[in-house]
Amino acid sequence: MAQRPPRWLSDAELTAWRGWLDAHAVLSAALNRELQRCSGLSLADYDVLVSLTDVPERSLRMYELGDRLQWEKSRLSKQVSRMAARGLLERRECLDDRRGAFVDLTAAGERAITEAAPAHVEFVHDVVFDGLTPEQVEALAAVSQLVQARLASMSSTASDA
Repeated sequence: MAQRPPRWLSDAELTAWRGWLDAHAVLSAALNRELQRCSGLSLADYDVLVSLTDVPERSLRMYELGDRLQWEKSRLSKQVSRMAARGLLERRECLDDRRGAFVDLTAAGERAITEAAPAHVEFVHDVVFDGLTPEQVEALAAVSQLVQARLASMSSTASDA
């Protein structure tokens, strides 16, 4: 079976693609620096804490947390261990599945995210949303949702094969 030749990006697509990747890298680094400066949390800390505060129980199975964050097991395990050592989380055995574990938000973790969130959200407004029109915000949301839906579709198609 003959392989299809690659479809190269047009100049406009290449500019948009590199712009998106560069903006993501610069934004992630800036968010991390600002979180560290204001709260002592890293962006990874913040992402884990947000995932746990998004669920009423303030607890997730390790694999659920990994799925939400799209992280590999080793990265998640190391991050959870670092945060547990600082008292932000607790790792708890799953009695039904000895190989599994829960990650629980502690009172200290809840305080940390509650204290960090206002400055973080203000920074996001300053850097991103204050520079966009309402139409651009809608377009950004639409593009983000479309890309995520296409990736989810590709992922489910690949797992069905």
